[in-house]
Amino acid sequence: MKIVLAPDSFKESMTAKEACLAMEKGIKRVISEIEIVHAPMGDGGEGTLDALVDVTNGEIYYKDVVAPLGNKVRARFGILGDKKTAIIEMAEASGLHLVDKDNRDPLITTSFGTGELIKEVLDKDVDRILIGLGGSATNDAGVGMLQALGVRFKDKENNEVPYGGGELRKISSIDISNLDKRILSTKIEIACDVKNPLTGPEGASEVFGRQKGANDEIVKILDENLKHFANISRKIIGKDIDNIQGAGAAGGLGAALIGFCNGEVKPGIDTVIEYSRLENKLKGADFVFTGEGSIDFQTKFGKTPVGVATLAKKYNIPVIAFAGKIGKGIDELYSLGIDSIVGITPGAMELEKALKEAKINLEVATENIVRIIAIKHSIL
Repeated sequence: MKIVLAPDSFKESMTAKEACLAMEKGIKRVISEIEIVHAPMGDGGEGTLDALVDVTNGEIYYKDVVAPLGNKVRARFGILGDKKTAIIEMAEASGLHLVDKDNRDPLITTSFGTGELIKEVLDKDVDRILIGLGGSATNDAGVGMLQALGVRFKDKENNEVPYGGGELRKISSIDISNLDKRILSTKIEIACDVKNPLTGPEGASEVFGRQKGANDEIVKILDENLKHFANISRKIIGKDIDNIQGAGAAGGLGAALIGFCNGEVKPGIDTVIEYSRLENKLKGADFVFTGEGSIDFQTKFGKTPVGVATLAKKYNIPVIAFAGKIGKGIDELYSLGIDSIVGITPGAMELEKALKEAKINLEVATENIVRIIAIKHSIL
């Protein structure tokens, strides 16, 4: 029997690689002689860097960069096993988790650190950069990122425009002459599952601004500022970066990467599936085990379990998805290739305890499912 393990990370409790190891322990408690293939996954958000570095035998690097509030943070990036592809999670430098809840303010947070990471990987002589856009603390349309790459934004008095989404309205001119030219000869793949435009009712500010610390009044200001930036940019680069799918990802960082860096948006899970060679690993498999911290109706929108299940369905391989939390709307997922959804938490408990015990809970849940499989296949 062959089982492919293709989970995402379980947020705040284990990486995708650690989830694979927990699943394997559970399986081997029941069946010792079995082929188990690890394929740690990610969908562009937290865990994608680790998943791709692990699955390609790549390497993690560190760099001190500007954090969202202008302080310093040590951020990670990866070079994949081919030595020519870099992976960046923008949240490493510009993520919401880097800002205390009481200090979250998208009027002043910057994506400058993400630009510093991009510049650093360009120094590694890569041909391709994969950029995951999940978990942003910013709403600056990627202006901070572009500033780090050499673009200059001036106000009417010819002063440099300061950091933050609240300053975008001051932009009077954009000078791209010093943009790091290497970015234009490097393939930029934007891994995200967000299709939102830059502005409007479905835009970056309205949909994501409040979780970054904005109230209704600030959301309106941010949206107007993004619109101003889009209008100024159109005159400089000749592109409409407002109404492109994915432009609103990461507070508009998607717009800057698409418009100024010739970036291409791809569903994050599709990118990870490609680089992990998951399709090849599925050949001859009897079961696929996937999962992530929470599974609900939103899982169908480009999340790992559905991405994995869609591919497995192509080969008629049964898929079992494990989750720390099961929410509403999971019935929709059964038509997308997932055959069973299993909650790993054994009973009611505090969130802190559930996160702390997630690995052992996943191990036990996997063991219980495999015992049923073993009986069915007369293995026990």
